[in-house]
Formats: sequence, structure tokens, C-alpha cells
Amino acid sequence: MTEPHRAPTRAVVIGGSLAGMLAAAAVRDSVESVEIVEAHELPSGPEPRAGVPQAAHIHPLLSGGMDAIEALLPGTADRLLAAGANRVPMTTNMVYYSPEGWYRRWQNSTQYLIAASRDLIDSVLRSRIGEDPRIAFRSRTRVTGLLGGADRVTGVRLRTPDGTESELAARLVIDASGRSTRTPRWLTELGVDGPAESRIDSGLAYASRIYRAPVCTRDWPVVNVPPDPRRPGAAGGIVPIEGNRWHVSLSGPPGMHPTRDPADFAAYARGLRHPVVADLLAHAEPLTDVTVTHTTVNQRHHYERLRVWPEGLIALGDSVAAFNPVYGHGMSVAAQGALALRRLTADSGLSQGLARRAQRAIARPVDVAWSLAVGQDIRYPATQGHRPTVADRLLHRYVGRLSHTATGNFRVATALTDVLTLKAPPAGLVRPDVLLAAVIGPLRPRPSGPTFTEEERQRMRDAGIPLK
Repeated sequence: MTEPHRAPTRAVVIGGSLAGMLAAAAVRDSVESVEIVEAHELPSGPEPRAGVPQAAHIHPLLSGGMDAIEALLPGTADRLLAAGANRVPMTTNMVYYSPEGWYRRWQNSTQYLIAASRDLIDSVLRSRIGEDPRIAFRSRTRVTGLLGGADRVTGVRLRTPDGTESELAARLVIDASGRSTRTPRWLTELGVDGPAESRIDSGLAYASRIYRAPVCTRDWPVVNVPPDPRRPGAAGGIVPIEGNRWHVSLSGPPGMHPTRDPADFAAYARGLRHPVVADLLAHAEPLTDVTVTHTTVNQRHHYERLRVWPEGLIALGDSVAAFNPVYGHGMSVAAQGALALRRLTADSGLSQGLARRAQRAIARPVDVAWSLAVGQDIRYPATQGHRPTVADRLLHRYVGRLSHTATGNFRVATALTDVLTLKAPPAGLVRPDVLLAAVIGPLRPRPSGPTFTEEERQRMRDAGIPLK
């Protein structure tokens, strides 16, 4: 007796983004093939990819995200470092001027960030994913709709640049198409009521540029001068990336937006709360034009709240929630969501109810990043979508107290870093030991100026950079 024919199980991922590639890695062991459908041409190396405007701006990968990527694709961190990325321990290799003062560069840091261009990160991931014969890329093809109905999605409709349309059946469809996601509209077309949506817009704008660094960037610190929300103004930072380059981003609220004029870039940096960024840039060689972005809205689709959700459909990454890029949470949240999906499929495969369980699991890391991003952005006077409540103001005062304490207390600095890198939930900031430390305050005096080490100062002297 012959066995009945069984169609091969396929997963389709919409979008060749970092989130899309990690989604493919998450489900590859639960299906026979994965097809990543990307609307644009995919570069063969570390080159810009269309549809990723945030790539022009500082793009660190937090330890909470890098650890998740390592769990999905072991060895990726080593490949990034071999390609020129820098591993920056926090706060050991950070020159950070918080609104409460300069942070000490505490040793024995537990968290870190990967400092590299987005182009390099994506390229290393594409190379890693391309080694799996079960995963294929289909570029220059758009997904125009979903197949199936309100109970189950069974595939996607496709269109190529010449107008050819086709259908691609799939057991699982994962939307990783980013901020431009069409899933809310597609759900409506399937007869599913759209999800609630949250939008918090601080009105910030970003201007970024890449420079050739005047010093060797291996083990060079991240330099960061954030704004003081009590007196909104300009902010800026320098991240050491591959190729002995500095990636520089400046930002400002409405009425103080940076411009695309290269002549204004250094002058704008001079207007930060401290001139350290401008002082360093004065001795660096600009390699690119200035790129400005005004799309900094925190935007979230609450799919986890829907009472009806079709089997076979999952949304991930910016398709669920996109954040103000200044916080560097987007890639890490996508990675943690993909890891949550992998754990679910490893436990129960593509069983009934997977899509709803996955959407709720993906929402958990989103909740953490959302509370951090929105908690900061609502402090700006021009923010639209939410105004601070009494509880918000009390929380801001407490976080400010923690930041003040962290300038001279290793325990509190570590607790804050654990949360900001998405390695611990915000509840860790109200542990009894942290509360007590906040009451006592800093145990050591705050540094009086930029906390460069003697070795870094020697590099600057060798490059002719005056020390202040």
C-alpha cells in the first residue's frame, strides 16, 4: 500500500531584513524549506540595502540581541568581530555624559554592545543564513496579499517587477517587512478586525555621517552625550565601526532639528551639552554626506490582544513594533522575538495555536523595549500620543535618582545597564538592594570631565587632538 502524497511544508518570510533572516533561522528546523521574499535587490556584501533608512544612523546591537542571535546562529558574534565589528563592554568602554553627570568606566562589565555598521551586520547574517540549503532568498518580488481566510493563512500572493503575479503556498507566513507592514490591512481583507495601534512621536530628527577616525578604533570607546529631558536640546554620539571609522549621529527636538548641510554638522555638534563630540570630529575626515531622518515614531500593533488570529500567520520585528532609533532596541527586540518563536516551534512544532502563542511571546520583549523608549520620549514637551501622568513623573524622578547614583555606584550602574541592554526586565530596578543604593546615593565622587583612559589620551595626543 503506497503512502498518500504529502505536500512539503514551507515557511514564507516577508522581508529580507535582519528580522526576516532571524525568523527564517527560528523556524528552519520545523519545516522542510523557508523562502525569504524581499521586495528589493539584496547586496552581495556589506553594502546599503534599499528599504532600511535607519541604517544611516548609529546602529549598535545590544547584548540582549546579540546573545539571542548567537542562540539562533552560533558563531555569528565571532564572524562579526572577524569582519571588523567592535565588542564594547558597558560601561567599561563608554565615555557617557548622562544628564546627572559623567559615568565612571566601571570594570568587570556584564553587558556589551556590538559596534558595527548595519550593512556589515546584515551582510554577516545573510552569509550565515545562505549556508543553510533549506533557506532561499527570492529578491525583487513583492508580497501583495495573503491567501486563506480568518481561520488560517495558507500562503501569499506575489508580484515581480514585470507585473507577473503568482501564488506561493505555505504552512507558515511570517511578516518581517518592517514599518511599512501591510498586515493590518491584510487582516481586514481576511475578515479579522484590526488590532489596536499605539503611536508615540517625540518629533526628534536625526542627522548622521561617517568619518575616518584619526585614531585606531580597536577598543576605542563609544562616546555619548544624550539630551537632558528637563531642558530638551541636541544630543550626539560616536560609535567606532569597522574600517577604522566613526559613525556619528546627532539629534534634536522640533525647533532644533539638524540639517543636511555638511557645513552645519560640526557646528550642531558644538551645541551639545558638552563639546567632546565636536572636539573629536574636528580632527576626523568626513567620508559621507549627511543623512537626515524624521521617522522616529514609536509605533506598535497590539496583535497579542486580538481575540481572533489566523493560524499560519506571525508578525515579527518592526512589523509589530518600531522604536525611536536613538535607543538601539529594534534589532535586539527582533532577535529576542525570533528566539521566542524558535523555542515554541522546538517544543510543539507547527501545532494548532502556534501563531497566537507566538504573537504573545513576541510581545514580551516588545513590552520591555516599549516601556523604555516611550518612558523617555514622553518627557519631551512636543511629544504626541501620550502625556506624562503623575505616575510617569514619579518614575522619571526615580530613574533620574538611579542615574545620579550610577555615576558613583557600580551596583546601580550594572542594574541600569542590564535593563537598557534588554538582558533584564525593568523590575530589576526596584530590587531592595537597588532601592537602598538609590536612597544612599553615589559612593564615589562623579568624574569632572570626559573619562578617557591614559592610553586613549595618548592616542589623541599622537593624532594631534588637544585634550581638555
